[in-house]
Order: sequence, then structure tokens, then C-alpha cells
Amino acid sequence: MIRFCNRTLLAVCLASWLGLATALASVGPPAVAAESACLLSVSDGRLLWGKDENKIVYPASTTKIASLIVTLRQGDLVRLVTVGGEIRGVEGSSLGLREGQRLTIYDLLVGMMLASGNDAAEVLAASALPGGRTAFITAMNNLAETAGARWTSFTNPHGLPDPVGHFTTAYDMALITCYGYEHFPEFAAIVSKPQAVVCFDDGSRQTVVNTNKLLTSYRWANGVKTGHTEAAGDCLVAGGQKNGVQLVVVLYNDSQRWEDARALLDYGFALMGV
Repeated sequence: MIRFCNRTLLAVCLASWLGLATALASVGPPAVAAESACLLSVSDGRLLWGKDENKIVYPASTTKIASLIVTLRQGDLVRLVTVGGEIRGVEGSSLGLREGQRLTIYDLLVGMMLASGNDAAEVLAASALPGGRTAFITAMNNLAETAGARWTSFTNPHGLPDPVGHFTTAYDMALITCYGYEHFPEFAAIVSKPQAVVCFDDGSRQTVVNTNKLLTSYRWANGVKTGHTEAAGDCLVAGGQKNGVQLVVVLYNDSQRWEDARALLDYGFALMGV
């Protein structure tokens, strides 16, 4: 009798949940404030929803997703590098690096992705690949092409404004992000951290907090990157994983990016039946 009751309760709960998911999916996608946006399923690359997803936009610091992947591709994350003159004059968000400091490539990645350090991005561009910054930017553009991005061009590793040659689309950035999730376990491990400690070789340490508020406010969040400049507005690439289903939401110039990301991830999970 007890076993029968448990089975019955499970069946009722499952039916109720499936009914809620079906209802959520059937009402259609939520209205979002973004200028350009899309929702992708990572497993099959399927576009679940889009709003002007192929419109050319400024990516701001979501650019650093490409910088992360290019660095992960080179493989050596424990190599120590020295901060040099490349950080001079770098504007915007910063890890607060000083010339002469030494830290690993991994710690630079953490500082770049969590604290959105433009200085960390420049050090990586100068140090991660043979050939320095020029080779790094070339690798970023090659990555975009490999991921299937057709309307993307990078001229720097951090996303500070360059109206001539630095641009992307919501759909392109979603494809690049999916590539990161699919090919590098370290990708998800880094972009899903709410906070972390950056270590320097002199023994000093610095705690950095992720600018992605979804990681502490949305149960299924597991990445990836915020962005903001006056030209780009508020931007967000948000990852969510539920019951093995990985989704990516991209929102460009969205004054309600946190609410819109949650709503689109919920909608996507309902569409996927999880």
C-alpha cells in the first residue's frame, strides 16, 4: 500500500510539473527589453528563440568569452607570466594589476572573467600565445569563424569601444559561447564561479567577485559574462544548466538583463521538457 501511494504521488507530481512546463512553453517567449537577443541549446546548437539576433552590435566585455576560449586552447594554464607595460592606459573595469607582478595564466583568466579586468585581458593577449597581442587577436577571429560566427570581428581582447572593427551579433556570441561549453571543461568551471581568489607569486592574494548576479540569484545559472559600455548598453551572456540540458542566453543593450535572462532560461527549459 505504501509503495503504491509513493508511486501515485510521484506520478501526480510529475504530471503537475509537466503540465506547468507545457503551459509555460505554450504561452510563448517572454517579452524582453534587449535590442538584440537569442536563446540557444548547446547540445544541438538549436536556436530556440531570437530577437534581431543577427543585428550587428557592440559586445563590450562579453568579448572576454572569446579571450577565455583562445587562452584555454593553448593549454598551459599554470605558466607564470609577468605583468608588463601592456596595462598602461587601459581604461574601464580593472583587476588592479601592477607592472612587475607575477601570476599564472589561470589566475589572469579568473580576474578577467569574474572581475572583468581589462588589464588582465591585455596581459593575456600579450603573454598567452607566441606572437603576442597580434597573434591573440588573430586567434580570436579564427575562433569566431570556427564556431560558425559570420558577423563578428575582434580588434581587442576586452571589448572597449572600437566602432570600426569590433562588433558581433547575439547569435554569433551564442555560438562562440556554446563552443566554449562544448570543448573545454575549464570554461564552465571558471565562468560559473560566484567568487574566487587570485594568487600572486609573492604570496599575496586578492578575492574577486563575479559581476554576473545570476550566479547567486538563479538556481540553474552556470555562467557566463556581463558587459557594459555607453555604446553597448547593459549586456549579458547567461548560461543555465538543468538536468543535463545546457542553454545560453545572449542579451545586448538590455536595461532589464537579469529579469530577462531568468525568464528566457525558464522558457527554454520548458521548451526542452526539463
